[in-house]
Amino acid sequence: MRLVKIVGIVTICVLASACSWFGGDKEIPDIPEQQLYEESIAALELADYQQAVEKLQLLEARYPFGRYSEQAQLELIYAYHKNYEPEAASAAADRFIRLHPSHENIDYAYYLKGLTAFEQDRTFFERYLPIDVSQRDPGAALSSFESFSTLLSRYPDSKYAPDANKRMVFLKNRLARYEIHVADFYMKRGAFVAAANRGRYVVENLKNTPSVSDALAVMYQAYTELGMTDLANSASEVLLTNYPDYNLTTYRKQNKTLLETATFGLLGSSEEPIPPSRPQTNKPISDEQGKTETTERSWFDRVTFGVFE
Repeated sequence: MRLVKIVGIVTICVLASACSWFGGDKEIPDIPEQQLYEESIAALELADYQQAVEKLQLLEARYPFGRYSEQAQLELIYAYHKNYEPEAASAAADRFIRLHPSHENIDYAYYLKGLTAFEQDRTFFERYLPIDVSQRDPGAALSSFESFSTLLSRYPDSKYAPDANKRMVFLKNRLARYEIHVADFYMKRGAFVAAANRGRYVVENLKNTPSVSDALAVMYQAYTELGMTDLANSASEVLLTNYPDYNLTTYRKQNKTLLETATFGLLGSSEEPIPPSRPQTNKPISDEQGKTETTERSWFDRVTFGVFE
């Protein structure tokens, strides 16, 4: 029995030290604070952002109250941003702002937070192809706008303020365009109250954007469908006064039958065709004997695209 206990103790000791035999318990050498900081800066200059992140994380963990601690936290925000880690960059910026609210470079933390969110949803294709990003979820755009807005309101003389202001103009236009897309979505589904509210939000909160004219048009169309004549007339008056060349039309919901949808509009139309703006006549076609005939096509001819008739 005693031998069994001895064997068990030896086995436990062997298993406990097995990871160190195979290098699993590797110790990180004790690197001085200044050396760690200099190595992290060198990695940043060489665009080796993954190495810079590791060095700065190690510096902050080993020397949390050292003389390079605050600067290392700022550099870590930048390293996360360049290493395409937006969540980590935003969290690091929030942490720096919370720990050092009176730091002389806190405007840089706000700027980096806004810049990270600004580029968060910009993929490779969106940078080089004409893709309408205003139809995407505006969460990152809103976060970026708020960070830049805080920067401009608290530190208007910051050297990052001019660039932040330009980016805010772009974000404001994008957010306004997104609201118009949502309003159009509501209009197509008959949610006219929601569409009118979206248009009014753009007019009241996103002024001086190119989408204001479309917002007024949505308000006019929605109020017209709701039978609110006074509000519709007010929206059209404001629209045509400020945008006299705008082509204002009344929204008309199109209800397509199943047959019309299946035949791509060739058959089963449930509505009368909209009359043209001016009279039109069918152009006569001369036959071999000099007679004329109108260009009326039968339903069979339209279905077969003119192959059999």
